[in-house]
Amino acid sequence: MAEVVVVGSGPNGLAAAVIAARAGLSVRVLEAQEQPGGGSRTAELTLPGFHHDVCAGAHPMALAAPLFRAFDLAAHGVELLTPTISYAHPLDGGTAGLAWRNLESTVADLGRDGPAWRDLFGPLVEHSEEVVELAMSDMRVPPLRVPTAVRFGLRLLEQGSPLWNTRFHGAAAPAMLTGVAAHAITQPRALPAVGAALLLGTLAHAGGWVIPRGGSQAIPNALIAELERLGGEVVTGHRVDDFAELATARAVLFDTSPAEFLRIAGDRLPERYRRRLGRFRYGGAACKVDFALSGPVPWAAPGCELAGTLHLVGSRQEAWEGERRVAAGEFAERPYLLAIQPGVVDGTRAPAGQHTFYTYAHVPNGSDRDISESVIAQVERFAPGFRDLILAQHVTPAAFMPDHNANYVGGDISAGAMSLRQTAFRPLARWNPYSTPIPGTYLCSSSTPPGPGVHGMCGLHAARHMLRTRFGIVTDPLDLLRGSQPAYR
Repeated sequence: MAEVVVVGSGPNGLAAAVIAARAGLSVRVLEAQEQPGGGSRTAELTLPGFHHDVCAGAHPMALAAPLFRAFDLAAHGVELLTPTISYAHPLDGGTAGLAWRNLESTVADLGRDGPAWRDLFGPLVEHSEEVVELAMSDMRVPPLRVPTAVRFGLRLLEQGSPLWNTRFHGAAAPAMLTGVAAHAITQPRALPAVGAALLLGTLAHAGGWVIPRGGSQAIPNALIAELERLGGEVVTGHRVDDFAELATARAVLFDTSPAEFLRIAGDRLPERYRRRLGRFRYGGAACKVDFALSGPVPWAAPGCELAGTLHLVGSRQEAWEGERRVAAGEFAERPYLLAIQPGVVDGTRAPAGQHTFYTYAHVPNGSDRDISESVIAQVERFAPGFRDLILAQHVTPAAFMPDHNANYVGGDISAGAMSLRQTAFRPLARWNPYSTPIPGTYLCSSSTPPGPGVHGMCGLHAARHMLRTRFGIVTDPLDLLRGSQPAYR
C-alpha cells in the first residue's frame, strides 16, 4: 500500500495527490468510476464526435487559483481558450448584459449603469490576485489583505442587503450580477451567493472565464500525467466500501462528500462526530441537459454569440423568485439555466459546422424529473429557432447525478448547501475542517473550504495539514508545485 491514498480523482483529490508526490511520498488514487476527473470529465454524451463536459465547462479559476498558478496548466499541455465575452445575460426584447473580458467595454455597454459597474468591480479587478487569495483561503487564517478585504466586504454587505437595488437604474446590470450569484444555487441575495458573484464577476474582467481546448478533461489529465511522472498511480473502477482496505496507508485523503465518507468509515468514527457530520446539509440541485446542434445557437441579442457562458433567466426579480422556489423545494415555471457554448472558442468539440451546448437547470434536491422541455423553451425564449437545430440530447435529472459523481448528493453540484454557516464552517464547526477523528485521515473535497469550483484549493489546504501533521513536512505546497523548494522536514 502507498504511503498516501486518495479516495476520489476530482481536481481536489488529484491536487493533493500531486503535492504529496512532489513531497517525495508514494501515492495511489482510487476512483470508483472508469474515467478519472470527477466534475471535470469530458465524454461523448449525445452523438459520436460531440464532446461534452460532464459537469464543469467554463473555468474562472483555471488562471487565477493559486494552485493552478503554481502548477502552471499551460506548461503541462492544457490550452486555455478565452472567449471575448466571459458571460452574457440575455433579456426579453433582444437585448443582453455582456461581461466583456475588458472591464471598460462592459462599462460602455451598460450605458448609465456603466460607472456604477466600474465602481463595483474596478477596485476588485485591480487587486484581483488579492481577492482570489482571500476567497481561496481555508476560511481560518486568511492572508493579511486588509484594504482588499474591506473593499470586498463593503460590496458584499451592499449586495447582500436591502440596498442591493440602489446602485443600478437599468435592467441589465442587476440581472447580470444576480445571474452570477445564482451559480451558488441559493437565494441570490444570500451572502455566500453575493460573495460568489463578486469573485466570479471580478475574474470575468481579470483574465476571463477560460475553456480548455478539447474539454475539461484536460485539467485532470494534466494532474494525472504529473502524478504518474512522479511515480504515483490512479486506479479507476475501484469503489472503496470498507475503510479496512486503506488502514495500512500512513495518510488517507477523501475527495468525497461527507455522506460518502460516513458510508466508508462507518463505526470507526466516534458517534458524536458521525451525528454532527450526518447533519451536513445538501442544497439545491441541477438537471443537466446536453445538446448536439447542427449549427450555432441563434441568439436574438447581439453579443451572445461571443460568450462562452450564458445565464438564461431574465430579470433580477425573475432570478430571485426562481431561486426562492427551488430553495423551497419547488420547480420554477421558467428555470434558471447556466449554459455553456464551448464552440465559440474551441472547434474540436463537435464536427465541422456543428456545436455542443449544455445547460444546467436549477431544480429541487433529489428531483428525478426530466425537465428538458422546460429547458428548450427557456433557450427558445432568448434564441428563437433553437429547437430546430437539435440533433440529439442527453438528460441527467438531479437524482441521477450521483451515478457519475457520488459527491453530488441529490444533484447538489456544490457538494453542500451554500448557506452562511456551511460556507464559514464546512463541513463542521471546527478549527481544522480537513482533519477527522481517525488519525491520518483527512477530507479534501468541495465540502471543505473554500468550497465548490475547479480550483484544487481544498486539496491543497488538506495536503498542507496532512504533510505537516503526519509527515512533519513543513514546505509550502505551492513551493512544492513550483519546484522551487524541496520537501523540508
